[in-house]
Amino acid sequence: MHSLEIEENIVKKWQSVIDTMAELIQVPAGLIMRISGSDIEVFVSSRTKDNPYNVGDKEYLIGSGLYCETVIRTKDKLIIPDATKDENWKDNPDIELGMISYMGYPIILPTGDVFGTICVLDRKANCYSEVYERLVSQFKELIESHISLFYKNNEISHANKELAARIAEIKTLRGLIPICSFCKNIRDDKGYWQVLEKYIQEHSEAKFSHGVCLDCLKKHYPEVYEQNKAKYEGSRHA
Repeated sequence: MHSLEIEENIVKKWQSVIDTMAELIQVPAGLIMRISGSDIEVFVSSRTKDNPYNVGDKEYLIGSGLYCETVIRTKDKLIIPDATKDENWKDNPDIELGMISYMGYPIILPTGDVFGTICVLDRKANCYSEVYERLVSQFKELIESHISLFYKNNEISHANKELAARIAEIKTLRGLIPICSFCKNIRDDKGYWQVLEKYIQEHSEAKFSHGVCLDCLKKHYPEVYEQNKAKYEGSRHA
């Protein structure tokens, strides 16, 4: 899995969100976790007292046994009121940090893939009320809206770069072009006469493939024309 590069101004907004979330729910840790290659890392960590999680902390994701691994795998919320009393979670690595309760939601990218999680952890048993569930869910949606806007801006920027590149490649012939009535040479801006093909190639993206029209074939190669007259005349009227 590839990590998405988030702009610094967005990260600052997320920091404010996570700090507010941890303060309102009154927990020691609020986090945004991000998938980074085969790892899961702390991307944003609340600036709360005695928070044991530091930005940049990483664990191998698959088989880690972390709460967030289940959230990412199921793409659904997970609430663990007290891991020490739950057979499925009593050996969770976060217990070593004293974090025995957890509530987390997946952060989904516009592509449908999982960016990571938004979660809170507590050192005491915590059932997390419906109000807290709604709060974290709404913060999750806010984070996802930021990512969605970031995706759209990247798409627009990429499209603009492609358009600019195409415009730069296009060389357009404009205005009146002086051309000799006899030899068909063209006079350039400096007053020099150039062969038609050379002038057009230098002022456009056109390439030439030479052939002989029927009138010239009849004039310069009459024997070839006569041998294939029926075919040539048929193609002229097709």
